[in-house]
Amino acid sequence: MWQIWKKVNPRMGIQMATTMAKRHLAKAQDHNNSNMWKKLTFMVATPAICLCMVNAFVVPHKEVEPEPFVKYEHLRRRTKRFPWGDGNRSLFHNAKSNALPDGYEHQ
Repeated sequence: MWQIWKKVNPRMGIQMATTMAKRHLAKAQDHNNSNMWKKLTFMVATPAICLCMVNAFVVPHKEVEPEPFVKYEHLRRRTKRFPWGDGNRSLFHNAKSNALPDGYEHQ
């Protein structure tokens, strides 16, 4: 198509050819960027996620004793009851590591 423009208006043909070359280069760069991110996903992110899963679920972790409970007025306030359970425990409450306003459940 640009060859026709080159015959009709030589300056317009050069501009059109330059524009088409820029578009082609931009498409090639987009393709290279997508390949780079695809490789990073499968070669870096996926193994990193697998290593984190192994660390979380397979590697044994030693039990850590909780710190002694000290009742501070500004911590563990319950101005309004939680809408689940007995209203005193948070949604992701862990009896071994999270204290209630009165102290730990298991000591």
